[in-house]
Amino acid sequence: MTTHKTRMLIIGSGPAGLSAAIYGARAGMEPIVVQGLQPGGQLTITTDVENYPGFRDVIQGPWLMQEMQAQAEHVGTRMLWDTITDIDIAGGSPFRAVGDSGDEYIGDVLVIATGAQAKWLGVPGEQELGGKGVSACATCDGFFYRGKRVAVIGGGNTAVEEALYLTNHATEVVLVHRREELRSEKILQDRLFAHEKISPLWNKQVRRFIGDPMVGGLTALELEDTVTGEISQLEVDGAFVAIGHAPATELFQGKLELDDSGYIVVEPGTPKTAVPGVFACGDVMDHTYRQAVTAAGTGCMAALDAERFIAARDYVKQVEAAE
Repeated sequence: MTTHKTRMLIIGSGPAGLSAAIYGARAGMEPIVVQGLQPGGQLTITTDVENYPGFRDVIQGPWLMQEMQAQAEHVGTRMLWDTITDIDIAGGSPFRAVGDSGDEYIGDVLVIATGAQAKWLGVPGEQELGGKGVSACATCDGFFYRGKRVAVIGGGNTAVEEALYLTNHATEVVLVHRREELRSEKILQDRLFAHEKISPLWNKQVRRFIGDPMVGGLTALELEDTVTGEISQLEVDGAFVAIGHAPATELFQGKLELDDSGYIVVEPGTPKTAVPGVFACGDVMDHTYRQAVTAAGTGCMAALDAERFIAARDYVKQVEAAE
C-alpha cells in the first residue's frame, strides 16, 4: 500500500475535475486526480461535441478530455488510476481516502467531481444506437435534428423541458409517456400542451430502439401500450431518454448533505459543502444545467475556493506560531 499526499485531492476526472486540477496546479497545489471507473467522465462516451467554446468545427468528446488531461498534467497534476472506495472527512482537514487498489490518499482540501450518469431504459438497441439517434441530452444533441421528427421519453420535469427545448430545432416532438398524465410541474405542462410542435403519446413504453448503427442510425421506436398490450412503431429521426440522472454520491451518503435526488448540497453560488475544505463541482452538485462547460466552470470555482481555504488556514497557523 502506498500513501499519496497532496494539498489538493480531486476525485473524478471529467471536465469539472480536470478544470479544478488545472487551476489548482497553476496555484502550486500539486493536485492529485483519482480518475475513477470512467476516466474522462461522460464526454468519453460522447462522439460529436458542437457547443464547447473555442471550436468552430465539431470535435470528439474523447479527444477533448485527452487534451484537458494533457493540459492538467503539463501544469503539474498527477493522474492516478484508482477508484475511491472509502473516505473520511469527519475529522476535517487533512482528508483521507482509500482506493480500490489499497492505496491511501491524503489531501489538505478535497474536491469532489464524481459526476452523474443519465438513467437509461435498458431495452434492446439503446446502447447500440447511442450517439446514432439515441441521446440523453437535448441541449447537447438537439442541434443535429433540425427539421426532423424526434421523440422524448419520460414524464417528469426533465422530459418536458427537453421536449420544449427541442422545438427550437425539430419540426415535430412526440412525448412518449407510460402513464396518462405527466409528473412535471403544472406550469411546464401548460407550456407543453400549448405548443403546436409537441404531441403527447400516452400509455406507451419503449420496448426496442430500431435502426442500424452502421447505416442511418435510429429509424423508429417499438412501443407497447401499457393498458392494452398492443405493439406499434413510431418512426422518428432521434429519441431522447429523459427519465432523470443519478449522481455518483454513494460514497458520501451520511458524510455530506445530499438533496432528495442524491446531489451534493452546496452553498448557493459556490462549490462549498457544509464541511470546510470540501468542495463539490460539476454534475455531482448540478442537477439543472449538466453541461461540460458549466462543469468546467464550477471546477475552476472549486480550485479557487480551495486555494483561498488553504491560504487562510496557513495564515492562521503563522499567526498562532508567532504568538
